[in-house]
Amino acid sequence: MDYKKSKSPVNTVTRDVLELWKETDNVYESVAIIAKRANQISIEIKQDLSKKLAEFASYNDSLEEVFENREQIEISRYYEKLPKPTLLATQEFLEGNIYWRDPSKDNLDEEDF
Repeated sequence: MDYKKSKSPVNTVTRDVLELWKETDNVYESVAIIAKRANQISIEIKQDLSKKLAEFASYNDSLEEVFENREQIEISRYYEKLPKPTLLATQEFLEGNIYWRDPSKDNLDEEDF
């Protein structure tokens, strides 16, 4: 998922509950799916940011030599301005870009045959 090119809003948006309910027939199940995807996105963003900031890491023992790297500040600001993972996950869910399944329902279908 390329969260950098996402069309999700940056600010909180009021959502129609019926839109969330359509896909799963259960609002709580939809919210659980969105929450799990938001956790995945959050981990992905954190790993990406850590990887980029690791390039600027200095391993000096001196606490007096603290300096600001403009590139590091710009990278941090960029990631602060990205939409929150919950907004990205909700947008993906509404667009139908999240694959999910319910194992308990899959087992019931197999037993019926």
